[in-house]
Amino acid sequence: MKAAWHGWAALALALVAWEIGAWLAKVPELYLPRPSVIIVSLYDLFAHGALTKDLGYTLVRIFGGFALAVVTGVTIGIWMGTSDKVRSVGDIFVAALYPLPKVTLIPLLIIWLGTGEAFQITISWLGAIFPIIVNTVLGVQECDRGLVLAARDLRASERQVRWKVMLPSAIPHIFAGFRLGLGVSIVLVVAAEMVTGRTGLGARLFLSGQVLETGQVFAILLLLALLGIALTKGQDMIDAALGRWRAD
Repeated sequence: MKAAWHGWAALALALVAWEIGAWLAKVPELYLPRPSVIIVSLYDLFAHGALTKDLGYTLVRIFGGFALAVVTGVTIGIWMGTSDKVRSVGDIFVAALYPLPKVTLIPLLIIWLGTGEAFQITISWLGAIFPIIVNTVLGVQECDRGLVLAARDLRASERQVRWKVMLPSAIPHIFAGFRLGLGVSIVLVVAAEMVTGRTGLGARLFLSGQVLETGQVFAILLLLALLGIALTKGQDMIDAALGRWRAD
């Protein structure tokens, strides 16, 4: 448990060093505001700048697309992992589309879907689905074949084998895919919001940069960093709970 505090202590020391260093060097706030200034800017944005609404828009877009990716990605991954024919077909599409920078699809998606919520949720879904598929397939393929044979000897149906044996066994890999996919979704949604420039944290970030409000820019970046920490630690807690369930 004590080791868990090492990261937080290192982060606190880095912020203190930043604060003192920027103050001693008299760095202009236009270029690098101190952490204390950033925190004040973040408070002002929440108190007076409707940042809560922008955060809500961004979270709905991220989790809307991510939820769709979880359902479709895990389903496709299990299907590919249990069928050689499906895997041979799916591997071609995954190999072609997974390395493709999803940011390059933003102009095309705007043409197809416009700049509304369908576009934002789709770009989030695209960012998350491929890591989930790849990790689910890997988890299914590494499932203990002895457990599969035992389930079949007990006359379990193929559906039961997939969802009650292979899926629980693949959970660690699937959650690794969730973590990777959610991170990509956050990046893509914020980037898409910066392009459309209407609502969301990305739009607020772009607008603040346009008017040289460096404190606000760092405040939004800080909020995104805190969001990333919260989501990562939340996933770790869920993964640990599921790990105990699997052990039982």
